[in-house]
Amino acid sequence: MAKPAVVVVGADKGGVGKTTVSRTLLDYFSANNVPTRAFDTESPRGTLKRFHPDITEIVDMTTTADQMKIFDTLNATSPSVTVIDVRAGLLSPALASLRDIGFLDAAKAGQITFAVFHILGPSIASLDEIAETAGFMGGAKYFLVKNFINDTQFFQWDQATYQSYFNRIKDATELTIPKLNEMAYEQVEVSSVPFLKFVANKGINDEAANYSFVLRGYVRHWLANVWSEFDRIRLTDIVGSKSATRSEK
Repeated sequence: MAKPAVVVVGADKGGVGKTTVSRTLLDYFSANNVPTRAFDTESPRGTLKRFHPDITEIVDMTTTADQMKIFDTLNATSPSVTVIDVRAGLLSPALASLRDIGFLDAAKAGQITFAVFHILGPSIASLDEIAETAGFMGGAKYFLVKNFINDTQFFQWDQATYQSYFNRIKDATELTIPKLNEMAYEQVEVSSVPFLKFVANKGINDEAANYSFVLRGYVRHWLANVWSEFDRIRLTDIVGSKSATRSEK
């Protein structure tokens, strides 16, 4: 049986595009034929579930019962990868819970593959989050994600200040999510479909759609750039999938 992999996407600051990154991950795993399930912790009304309803369950990660839904089933379900979209303000408490239940120790022991995509905002408060999460990263693949999706004036930090924070994390890897054309992003939001379906001109139930050729082109180009970042860090290898054939669904 393949070793289960858990990918946590989060930040303590709101409005930095966590769910957008989670959606690109789910599309990436789908295109690479990696069986995946997802949990949306924006209870009771999740955003991730709106775009990926078939594989996403809404949970309240602060409750023991819902923690059991996620972690007691890691070895009992067929999907090898579990993506958890952690709502704003919950990243540090969620990591503390993972420590308390012994999940982080299991990751250190190599029983579970654990990756954290920490979405950074443009303020110094996001850098402070790095220091706060550092203590939980033993045994984890830690990715610091600069997400330009929402703001063209992103990351105007003093470079020395940024490096002083970044260097506190051993083996941290930087990722960059480029900005998507605003009109294209808005159209995908209105359509309530995954980025892949929008590019393929398909509706919610795979029916033929009539999205703009131009906007689909922008999304296709942007998604290819995002996926090239995931390819660069060898994400399919990290989660234990050796799938070499990418499908365009």
